[in-house]
Amino acid sequence: MSNTSKTSNTSDTSNTSRPQSSPDSAKGKQHDTTDDELGPMDVLRQARGQLAELTGMTAESVSSFARTEDGWTLEIEVLELVRVPDTMSLLASYEVTLDPRGELTAYRRVRRYERGRADTRRLGGR
Repeated sequence: MSNTSKTSNTSDTSNTSRPQSSPDSAKGKQHDTTDDELGPMDVLRQARGQLAELTGMTAESVSSFARTEDGWTLEIEVLELVRVPDTMSLLASYEVTLDPRGELTAYRRVRRYERGRADTRRLGGR
C-alpha cells in the first residue's frame, strides 16, 4: 500500500538506538505496539469489509468515524433493500465498533430509511 513507507517504526530492529519517548508512546498504552498502528483508511476498509461479510449487505459509505480509548467507532450506511426507482431503496445506518487492531467487535442498526428521504432527525426534527 502507499502508506507503508510512512510506517518506518514497524521494524524495531533498525531503530534500536532511538529513544523510547516517541510522540506515539506519550499518547497512552494503546500505541505501545505496532499491531494497533492502523491508519484511518485501513480501519475504514476493514470495517466495511467485515460488516458486509457478517450481514451479507453492501456497505455504501461511512458517515462517521472516530478513534476511541477502546479502538474505533464508525457509522456505516448499508443498502438493505433494492427498489425501483433507486430513490425508494432502503438504507440503514449501522454503528460499528472495532478494537485497536481493526477487528470488528460489535455492530447494531441505529436507523433505517428510504434513500430519497431527508433525515429530519438531523435537520432540526421537523
